[in-house]
Amino acid sequence: MSASGGTKAIVAALSANLAIAVSKFTAAVFSGSSSMLAEGVHSLADAGNQALLLLGGKRAKRAASEEHPFGYGRERYIYAFLVAIVLFSVGGLFAVYEGVEKIRHPHEIEHWYWPVGVLVFAIIAESFSFRTAIREADEIRGGQSWTRFVRTAKAPELPVVLLEDLGALIGLVLALGGVGLALLTGDGVWDGVGTLCIGVLLVVIAVVLAVETKSLLLGEGAEPRSLRRIREAIVDGETVTRVIHMKTLHLGPDELLVAAKIAVDHEGDAASVAHAINAAETRVREAEPLARMIYLEPDIYRERPSTPTEA
Repeated sequence: MSASGGTKAIVAALSANLAIAVSKFTAAVFSGSSSMLAEGVHSLADAGNQALLLLGGKRAKRAASEEHPFGYGRERYIYAFLVAIVLFSVGGLFAVYEGVEKIRHPHEIEHWYWPVGVLVFAIIAESFSFRTAIREADEIRGGQSWTRFVRTAKAPELPVVLLEDLGALIGLVLALGGVGLALLTGDGVWDGVGTLCIGVLLVVIAVVLAVETKSLLLGEGAEPRSLRRIREAIVDGETVTRVIHMKTLHLGPDELLVAAKIAVDHEGDAASVAHAINAAETRVREAEPLARMIYLEPDIYRERPSTPTEA
């Protein structure tokens, strides 16, 4: 997986979520808290999601084949989309169901120190995981805002981990609030309210992830800055005079397909045209390292005759 894949952040989140899930389920058994049960399922789902991201990164490294001549780079997008589905169904819908049931049939929380202690531990662990993800994202997001980074990142792993960790932290605060109010008032309904809020939060995050990953699955072109670098690299002003039209497509986060029709010197022979194309491909790869597959079609550019206007 490339550096932009956020492997360190994924491993940190996986380790944290496994430890937190065990502690939450233990607290749910001893205290009877539905918030703890929902949070335990949430952490278990998150751990499974991080395992899916690691698996997707590994499978994306497979070499191209006759059946898949452009490789398997986009498999990372498929696994990221599966993460959104798991987060929506296993995490969000389960928490919503559990919250509604607890509101309809509340019961008092027993052994309050279990859920409170586990929630404090979980907040600390998730904070370390979130900090790791932020540090890795800071290395590649440049001057972009966090919202724009999540929306434009071609590598899906870091945005997924960032949103999961953020959702986990907010969910833990909601769970702590629900448990706290249930203990203060003696009314178990508040525990259910906290659980319901967690479920709604997870559903919203899952929908955001699904929408952003769907765009990557459909196929996104290069960013404007990359397009500008590629166009400038193709044209040398002598043998290649302009780009007539060009299309790009991300085959994966670290692999870009470039197809362009270029205008070449109409007086050149076949050998000089071939040399011009090879030179242009070399310049593109130097200017934009992600451009792995480049197809350039030579043509003779002709200005369109201007339409006469009425006086």
